[in-house]
Amino acid sequence: MGDQNTPLTAADARQMVRRCGFGIPVKESKKYTIDSLTGLTRGEAADLFLAFRPKGFKPKAGDIFKSHDKWLKFMLKAKKGFALQEKLVLFFHDHFATNYTTLANQEGELAAIIMIAEQNRLLRRNCRGNFKTLVKLINTNPAMMNFLDTVLNRKEQPNENYGRELCELFTVGVKDLNGYVNYLQEDIVQIARAFSGWRHQDKDGSAFLQLNRHDTTAEYPERGPKVVFGQPHPEFAGTVGGFASPQSFIVGGEAENEIDEVTEILFQHVDSDGQNTVARYLTFKLLEYFCYPSPAKSLVDEIIADAGFVGSWELTPLLRAIFVHDAFYETAAPAPFGAATKKSVRWPVDYVLGTLRTLGVKPKGSELQLQGGDFNDLYDLLADMGQTVLEPPSVFGWNWEESWISSVGLLARYEFARDLASSRYQKAFKPEKLIDIGLTDPGDIVDAVVAQVGLSDPFGVNSQLTATQRQSLIDYLTDGGAVSSLDLNDYDTRQRKLHGLYGLVLQSAAAVLH
Repeated sequence: MGDQNTPLTAADARQMVRRCGFGIPVKESKKYTIDSLTGLTRGEAADLFLAFRPKGFKPKAGDIFKSHDKWLKFMLKAKKGFALQEKLVLFFHDHFATNYTTLANQEGELAAIIMIAEQNRLLRRNCRGNFKTLVKLINTNPAMMNFLDTVLNRKEQPNENYGRELCELFTVGVKDLNGYVNYLQEDIVQIARAFSGWRHQDKDGSAFLQLNRHDTTAEYPERGPKVVFGQPHPEFAGTVGGFASPQSFIVGGEAENEIDEVTEILFQHVDSDGQNTVARYLTFKLLEYFCYPSPAKSLVDEIIADAGFVGSWELTPLLRAIFVHDAFYETAAPAPFGAATKKSVRWPVDYVLGTLRTLGVKPKGSELQLQGGDFNDLYDLLADMGQTVLEPPSVFGWNWEESWISSVGLLARYEFARDLASSRYQKAFKPEKLIDIGLTDPGDIVDAVVAQVGLSDPFGVNSQLTATQRQSLIDYLTDGGAVSSLDLNDYDTRQRKLHGLYGLVLQSAAAVLH
């Protein structure tokens, strides 16, 4: 069992770079190369990546396609710990999902672009800060207020949309890790009352409470007191959330403070084990994002305890606790993979940008077009893979794991690999700059490419490819054993075989998985 004092192996360092950013860039700061990270302790490496000062970039452009590509360009260029920043922004973009199309239909295209870009910047500035603070900021974020109808929430008929998702998706989740429900419909009704009357300025987006639209107990006594978690739980003894008594959110009066009081109560919620629900919910999700699906409850609790997350709500110690734990490095186990080896599917944005950065390929033009194959642009390729940034399909964000590798999604990944590997025009892809083209042995060439792509240590050690897969690639290079060596200095051989080899490696299961 390792801990924060465990030195990184080369495989560990490769895992750190891939999962805390996008790929293994061919040109990166010396501090962040595999060689420089190898030998550092896990804690030292984690601190290095987490030391970034959040940048205030926002992906605002003339239209949604340009805004999409502006963020992709920023991610492609992100260096040092800022690659981790973008990885975290992408996570919270899914967690607090809003999308351009819904906002444009409601507020118009320009207003939608402005709101979604500002929300993106808000996530960027707070992605490793205090989670409770971030939730409170999201409560009054214009993009969210419009997307989930807070601006339509008025005293006559409180709108429940935001209150429901605040519970279901942003804080406690529908059910705890034992499968028991965390809240009831009556709790949503009450939370909706707290958010009634909230609006935002069109000019600067600042939120304010319009008191004459706000639900008060004096005006609506028939609705009862403003409390949450006061109903008996239908499945286990005690009340919902384990509170000893109903929780009032108007202890400071009926005004702006109500939404913060509701948030404070949610962060005190405990589950059927008596453990903090918000901490478990977010940590479980971060472990799935950075490690593998369905982490054990014991692992979740261990990470929370190591980070002191309950009460502090600071994300940096929580992330550090993940990055120094064995679970973070387990998916780097070499092939062949047994039933006990957990893997996660790389998100399309991770797969595409990570591959481009690893191979040093820069898409051309304002539309980020690949210079080979069908000359597809990144927007269309990512859309076919199932992930268009700034356009999560719903408030639930994207479906992860198996949904990323549907037949359509996998075909799009294969097309991307083909287009990239055949990007000969304008010398977009130059494999002769990535490996030693003096190599002649087919096995050595395969091992060099697999290592350069980031799927093994040098010379094929700890390879993510099985021996059978490696032999298939050798057979490809040798036309089934018809030739015993290759001359990569020969232009035609390099164009026909080396480019093709990269394409096949990028289409392998190992390249699609973490």
